[in-house]
Amino acid sequence: MNHIDTLAVHAGREDFAALGVHAPPIDLSTTYPVADLGEGTESFDALVGGAASAANPIYARLHNPTVGRVESALATLEGTEACVAYGSGMAALTAVLMGARSRGGHVLVVRPLYGTSDHLLASGLCGLEAEFVDAGDIAARLRADTALVIIETPANPTLDLIDIRAVVAAAGQVPVLVDSTFATPVLQKPAALGAAYVMHSATKFLGGHGDVIAGIVCCSEQRARPLRTVRAATGGLLHPLGAYLLHRGLPTLALRVERAQANAIELAGRLAAHPAVARVHFPGLGTVRNAHLVGTQMAGPGCLMAIDLRGGYEAAAAVMAKVRLMTPAVSLGSVDTLIQHPAGLTHRVVDPQARLDSGIGPGLLRLSVGIEAVDDLWADLAQALEGVALSAAA
Repeated sequence: MNHIDTLAVHAGREDFAALGVHAPPIDLSTTYPVADLGEGTESFDALVGGAASAANPIYARLHNPTVGRVESALATLEGTEACVAYGSGMAALTAVLMGARSRGGHVLVVRPLYGTSDHLLASGLCGLEAEFVDAGDIAARLRADTALVIIETPANPTLDLIDIRAVVAAAGQVPVLVDSTFATPVLQKPAALGAAYVMHSATKFLGGHGDVIAGIVCCSEQRARPLRTVRAATGGLLHPLGAYLLHRGLPTLALRVERAQANAIELAGRLAAHPAVARVHFPGLGTVRNAHLVGTQMAGPGCLMAIDLRGGYEAAAAVMAKVRLMTPAVSLGSVDTLIQHPAGLTHRVVDPQARLDSGIGPGLLRLSVGIEAVDDLWADLAQALEGVALSAAA
């Protein structure tokens, strides 16, 4: 059982036959009876110390069986020993940053990346000095106290690609975290390329239906233990209902990604020929940095794109107001198509000059393409762009 389509359906369900169930059970207990104090004490020590499980879960902040099953499933999909789930993608990143402080106080970060991730790092809130660098400068900017290298590929929102294997080589002994939210394990496996941590906002493609907020970090068991300790101490555990929804969405992950990607490829080509569009940022068109990594590092170009409109901010605002089938909203990776304005929304918290330097201008819109009929999506985009095209031509 190695194909991603099969793994997505069956991973994390290994104990279902013994339990006599067909769907993931939801364990909503907040506390667990301790009939044997010695066993309870040993279990408590193990879980607080970062163990994946124990004879007694003790308390839901320390462990939950429903969460444990989806963690097992996602570790299988990413090809790692372990996965640690959190209540959001930002909680997941925070836990990694808190754990990194034991190795040093300096972090190298490649822009662009998700706006709130950028803001958290730039703020120094986690007690780390974040230095923003180009991927090609990582080796030269390493310091004795560099604890972590952080990249997001494909990048949010410009879809630029970063060579993970090259970054890992440049980082040397410093662990590399890859935010692989845009790619999903269907299209990219950072751990196989040497990444120490693979992070996802599981709210997006992994959940896939816009009804759960979650974050995950996939890594070795050795690296997972301190992440669980941070989670236990800070209360960042994913709620079991969220874990259930996340697990429920996984069997269709590959189907959803493949259909949405096919739609994105078609829409990107049509948008590239539209008079209102100055540029389409899409790996499948070769219009992003390192697009050659599609077919090697990535199995396909993915389901997201960004478009620069000739009419700038006014054109972007007009398109968001005029779409009828697409939803003008932040987030991504859902079954329906979402369109949003990064400079005004997801990346609003990023330093304005850093936004511009990263290619996030006032006329940029990001599309997360869904699984609808592609001609219906194009009809909606075409009518929304019609007035913009006339304005741009004038």
